[in-house]
Amino acid sequence: MMLRVLSRLRTAATSVALLRGFSTTPQSLNCRIGCASGFWGDTMCAAPQLVKQGDINYLVMDYLSEITMSLLTAAKQKSPEFGYTPDFVHTVMSPLLTDIKQKNIKVLANAGGVNPHQCAKVLAQLAADRGVELKIAVVEGDDLMPKLEELRSSGIKSMDSQAAMPATIQSMNAYLGAFPLAHCLSRGADVVISGRCVDSALVLAPLIHEYGWGPTDYDKLATGSLAGHLVECGAQCTGGIFTDWDHINGWDNIGFPIVEFDGSPDQFVLTKPPNTGGEVSTATAAEQLLYEISDPSCYLLPDVTCDFTNVQIQPVQDKLGEAVHVFGAKGKPPSSMYKVSATYADGYRATALCPVVGPRAADKANKTANSILTRTRNIFKQLKLPDYTDTCVKALGSESTYGPHSREGVSASREVVLWFAVSHSNKKALEIFSREIAPAGTGMAPGLTGLVGGRPRVSPILKLFSFLYPKDSVPVSVTVDGTMETLPCGSHDPVEEDSSQCPSNNDGNVAGGDCCYKLSELAYLRSGDKGDTANIGVIARHPDIFPYLKSHVTAELVQKYFYHLIDPSVQDTPCVSRYELPGTCALNFVLPQSLGGGGIASLRCDPLGKAYGQMLADLEIRNVPDLSKTLN
Repeated sequence: MMLRVLSRLRTAATSVALLRGFSTTPQSLNCRIGCASGFWGDTMCAAPQLVKQGDINYLVMDYLSEITMSLLTAAKQKSPEFGYTPDFVHTVMSPLLTDIKQKNIKVLANAGGVNPHQCAKVLAQLAADRGVELKIAVVEGDDLMPKLEELRSSGIKSMDSQAAMPATIQSMNAYLGAFPLAHCLSRGADVVISGRCVDSALVLAPLIHEYGWGPTDYDKLATGSLAGHLVECGAQCTGGIFTDWDHINGWDNIGFPIVEFDGSPDQFVLTKPPNTGGEVSTATAAEQLLYEISDPSCYLLPDVTCDFTNVQIQPVQDKLGEAVHVFGAKGKPPSSMYKVSATYADGYRATALCPVVGPRAADKANKTANSILTRTRNIFKQLKLPDYTDTCVKALGSESTYGPHSREGVSASREVVLWFAVSHSNKKALEIFSREIAPAGTGMAPGLTGLVGGRPRVSPILKLFSFLYPKDSVPVSVTVDGTMETLPCGSHDPVEEDSSQCPSNNDGNVAGGDCCYKLSELAYLRSGDKGDTANIGVIARHPDIFPYLKSHVTAELVQKYFYHLIDPSVQDTPCVSRYELPGTCALNFVLPQSLGGGGIASLRCDPLGKAYGQMLADLEIRNVPDLSKTLN
């Protein structure tokens, strides 16, 4: 009876999808999807592990970041044969083609970059040479560079600052959704290659295909998107970069994530291949849930607007440390707009790394850097060159990145690394800077042991420019077996991010006490980035601790703690926001303009905010009762 009901639901959802122009055909009840790549450059061990040990139906790989798109655009400009991620073809697919075909594993990857057809062509030739028959599909439409002048003349503004479009745009890609990928699967594709799509779409697409979910099945789409969000960064949800890292074993063979659906539309299991390292627990999954999100009640994706505030993560009792049960995601209609990420050139940068050893090593590093800056500025004046646009000098090892929170006496370290980064509008100026680093080894402080990697390399600065663009102005097409088809775009009522869900910063109704704890003793912490914005997830180690986190860890406190890293233009205004996720007993803090520009535009040693959670770990939570029994 249950299977008949499920079949009717699938048929109804498929009918809705077909009315919107997407073909989806329910296939099977159980579906296991493994993610083998969280970025271009992830370990080559992941895909073989999942294919050989994971018992998966689908293998997905995410390769693209905003900066990667810009680099691939530059590569294609040099040669029409470049512009995709060759690792996908030669490192992942080549040695696994036979296994993938024999096990009937379908593959989805955004490895196409800005040249998905070339990626498909190279893979098809490789498969033919091996005698492996593959039906390869290509999804395109995300690359908006052909519309550059049209968009510029239309007065497009930044979605963050309302600034006009820069003159030096290098790449411009819309974040596509999952339905075009699912359509390729419905056409029998063995491999689906796309350009830019939202990361979680690679997981959502197989679920749409398998279960016949339609464009208005918002709760189902939110659940599938949550599954994609948890696994899109690979081992980050299976024990990688976990707060309690010292409790995690097997990094050398860490298990890569698998999500398993059994046909239930509102829940799934997160797990990993057997006999692999790492851990899948409520804490490792909850950390990843909060990774790189802002308002958890309004997580905007191309196919659905997700509400993750009441998501729950529970251990699977007979697989402790190996699997968790995830449920509680809710969905609303998506926006009628695509988010588009463009990158643009804005000068040049160079970074020098130099070990410094001996008494007062930090003082020597700082004096050396300041002397080089003075010398090169004098040269610039003689050559009528402008000053640096930005500089960053840090003595790593002296806790200089902590600012006022560095420990007393640590600046007296006898061993530091000088992080010395500069930017300039003129490449020639930085070539002068690069030449003037080495002379410090004979004419400045003692104990400078060398230059890591030799003289600093001068490279372009690429910054992010994001804007919204109507979906109905972005034709998306799929090509399967040489036949191209343009897909219609469903229209939706616009959904704006709702900041009214941001809670008050102090509940004021918890018991006081005489105890003091470090935040990491009470909570797990995970941080990440979106452009120049960082976020920090704070997850209570026990539900009974959550009220104390809400009461003591306020937006004002976090802003004060990171004051030295926030852009001066917003330092003295309430810029940090706090959001609650009661389902996981967590808080999410969003810190805009805190990464020095973020990504490759930042001169800092942590341009992605990866360490922000760890920096907050030592924050002292005072005047609370004895929580030792709860923690144990």
